[in-house]
Amino acid sequence: MAEQAPAPILSIDIERYAGDMAIVRCHGQLVAGSTHILYSQVDALMPEIQRVVLDLSDLRYTDSMGLGCLVRLYVTARAAGCTLELFNLSQQIRNLLGMTNVLNVLPVISEAALDLGE
Repeated sequence: MAEQAPAPILSIDIERYAGDMAIVRCHGQLVAGSTHILYSQVDALMPEIQRVVLDLSDLRYTDSMGLGCLVRLYVTARAAGCTLELFNLSQQIRNLLGMTNVLNVLPVISEAALDLGE
C-alpha cells in the first residue's frame, strides 16, 4: 500500500486585483513549522503589491509563532511602503490578538472596506 503524504498544515491562495492589491487566503493552521509558508509568499508580493489583505476566514488556529509571523509581516510591509490588513478573523484568532494587544496594532478591515476594484 502506497503511503500518502500528510496534508499540509497551512496552505494559501493568492488572488491579485487591479490597483496593486492582493488577497491572501489562509487555510489550516498558522503554527510553528508552517509560518515560513505564509511569510515567504507574502514577502515575495511586496515589491509589486501595495495592499495585502490576509483573509483568515479558513484559518482554524494560530499559536504564538503564527502571531509572530503576522507581526513580522506587518513590519515588513510597512518597511516596504505597503499596507497589510487582516480580514475575517475567527474568534480564536481575535481573542489571541486581543489578549496580546496586537489587535490594537494590526489593521482589521470589514467586507465594506475590502473594495476589490472590479
